[in-house]
Amino acid sequence: MPKSKRNRPVTLSKTKKKGREHKESIVSSIRQAVENYSSTYVFTFENMRNLKFKEFREQLKSSSRFFLGSNKVMQISLGRSVADEIRPGIHKVSKLLHGNAGLCFTNLPKEEVWRLFDKFEEYDYARTGSTAIDKVELKEGPLEQFTHEMEPFLRKQGMPVRLNKGVVELVSDFVVCEEGKPLSPESARILRLLGIKMATFKLHLVCRWNPEEFEIYQEGLKTLTKHRNPHSTDRHSDSD
Repeated sequence: MPKSKRNRPVTLSKTKKKGREHKESIVSSIRQAVENYSSTYVFTFENMRNLKFKEFREQLKSSSRFFLGSNKVMQISLGRSVADEIRPGIHKVSKLLHGNAGLCFTNLPKEEVWRLFDKFEEYDYARTGSTAIDKVELKEGPLEQFTHEMEPFLRKQGMPVRLNKGVVELVSDFVVCEEGKPLSPESARILRLLGIKMATFKLHLVCRWNPEEFEIYQEGLKTLTKHRNPHSTDRHSDSD
């Protein structure tokens, strides 16, 4: 019987080498982007949705390039101090790469960048662990939006339901979620069933650098502070 490829041992030195080569490739790409594009932006994101972000990147592909991933790698690429920055003043950009942040290199005028980022907004169903933005409570009585086949599933989600002449019925009031509290897996599933979207995927500009100037955007800076996580400097790497 042939051996499974899954069970073949991989030496640690090889995995470390591949990881190092990947990081070096990202560093090289970011440094090249600094040369190829007129402006560098730091942006933050809330409720990231990969497919929607990919669509946004595609929309700007001819004029811009985006990087998401390890903040530490992005910081090293630009330089984290005056001593090691690759262009004068660009280390200030590195200092703002924290938490849910990314880099955008672009040749677009800053007014156009502002317009595109400001109007970008996508609503979606909230995921487990997200903070509920409102209280959702279902009152006792029939739930006619659900078919009788769903009654066992709803019970598994903790809902006090029963079948009454083939109609799903709540036997008492039920709070799906409380405003300001994290969503449980059950709450997230129920909200999806109810068609209630509580997550908004948004992008916020934090700062802009070019060889002539550096400016910080206070509104974006507030979101960076709000979502800053000291343990999130080494997330997955993804560029272009």
